[in-house]
Amino acid sequence: MRKSQENQIVTGKRKRAIARARLKSGEGKILINGKHSFEEYFGNREALKQRLLKPLEMTGDIDKLDLFVNLQGGGKVGQADAFTAALAKALASHKESNRKVLKAAGMLTRDSRIKESKKYGRKKARKRFQFSKR
Repeated sequence: MRKSQENQIVTGKRKRAIARARLKSGEGKILINGKHSFEEYFGNREALKQRLLKPLEMTGDIDKLDLFVNLQGGGKVGQADAFTAALAKALASHKESNRKVLKAAGMLTRDSRIKESKKYGRKKARKRFQFSKR
């Protein structure tokens, strides 16, 4: 890995969650927000764990790289999807051969669905206050 790519910070987003990831050569350690391990942060959710580690398994780098991720905003599932997007982007920039594999699996496409913002004069984005004729 070249020096410029090692300190490169890649961003992934999903809903209101933002993940910033940095890859480093190592033994497969994942550190979230500077202090939490992977299992400690996301708990014992096996489906989330499989979703999160899918880009690493596809490229075969699961025990060759250390991953440092900063997560903020949203809920756990949104953060997990942002984490996956950031990891896929980081792996694609790490090695050019990874890009084709991740692109074919649809990992490099941003999921642009976000919450619609609230409008004034309404209860939520589209819901109106109750109408009373009399």
